[in-house]
Amino acid sequence: MPEESATPDLVELTRAAFAPTVSRDIDAIMSFYRPDAVWDLSTGGLGVFRGRAAIREFMEDWFGSYDRIGTDVEELVQLGSQVTCSVVTQTGRLAGSGGEVAVRYAVINVWVDGLIERSVNYTEIDEARAAAERLAEERG
Repeated sequence: MPEESATPDLVELTRAAFAPTVSRDIDAIMSFYRPDAVWDLSTGGLGVFRGRAAIREFMEDWFGSYDRIGTDVEELVQLGSQVTCSVVTQTGRLAGSGGEVAVRYAVINVWVDGLIERSVNYTEIDEARAAAERLAEERG
């Protein structure tokens, strides 16, 4: 009988973490974050959120500004040392408006025991890829 890996498949976990966005299931999204997680959105000028409560509050506000929202994970790589890098396009319709918006960004996640310890969003995709590679090497 083959031995099962104790290491979680971080590519699948990352895809699963994005999936509840469409239904706005914040509880499901939050289940992927450690209690002491940090979500860094500072490159987009939105700040740094520390802990599940702060991340949840930001997410509730963010979702509240949309009538419809979705994400498409275009690219996703596991770089080693529990680091993943995703390129994502988020689309949606702003609340009370007919206006559609789309934003393309990258997300670096650092995973510990199958949960996100740190998530950093980048508006510059190439900058994120380089940062993810450096981080994986530093942690290796």
